[in-house]
Amino acid sequence: MLKLDQSFRFEGQDVAWGRIGEGAPLVMLHGTPFSSQVWRRIAPLIASRRTVYFFDLLGYGQSAKADGQDVSLGVQNKLFASLLKEWGVKEPDVLCHDFGGSTALRTHYLNDVRYRSLLLVDPVAVAPWGSALVQHVRKHEAAFAGAPDYIHESILRAYLQGAAFQTLRSEALDLYMQPWLGPVGKPAFYRQIAQMDQKFTDEVEKLYRPMNFPVRILWGREDEWIPIAQGQKLSEKLTNGVMTAVPQAGHLVQEDAPEMIVAALFDTLQ
Repeated sequence: MLKLDQSFRFEGQDVAWGRIGEGAPLVMLHGTPFSSQVWRRIAPLIASRRTVYFFDLLGYGQSAKADGQDVSLGVQNKLFASLLKEWGVKEPDVLCHDFGGSTALRTHYLNDVRYRSLLLVDPVAVAPWGSALVQHVRKHEAAFAGAPDYIHESILRAYLQGAAFQTLRSEALDLYMQPWLGPVGKPAFYRQIAQMDQKFTDEVEKLYRPMNFPVRILWGREDEWIPIAQGQKLSEKLTNGVMTAVPQAGHLVQEDAPEMIVAALFDTLQ
């Protein structure tokens, strides 16, 4: 597991982060409903040539969770920009997944943060997005948050497995479930779903265009959360149609084919 042994105070809330390796900075951003532990098999391989920074988005993983908390995409880019300033990091290489991709794109376009390179893995970036569960939770958040634990755990387990093409190992499934259990974690899980709003990607989608630094897109060919056609739409806007489809991989490429991310990252860094 990655060790998040540092804390950053953001708008009165604690954000957990960690750092390994040495060299030029590389930041890894996770998505929903995961944490920075999605990079646990990837970050150590990059640490031989980069200082790797990772953190849990507000309301996720080991970062603060609280009633009434804003954990939407509208706040995560502000957090990311603040963290970069706290770390003294300018123009890092960035690897991001799912909502981490949304956060990196919003930080670039809305906070004027430039990257040395950007590797996007199945990002939430172009409309439409949001599963049937997302739409239902947005209408009935309190009912879901108040469900018995055994029902919540069944929903959570099925939801997480749906992100992967291969059957998730029990170690991975337990790791991803743990932050969303108990009296704090359970309502936090439905809180972040209820705050998913396409307006936050619509806000920047109109700004998408090829950037003046290397950008690469990876997409799981079997992604059932965000079909690969959405990846092709994004690639037309950012990379002149260039995208790498990852066979035998779903939305959670970190578990289905982590070697493809490592290979693409090394290639991008070179």
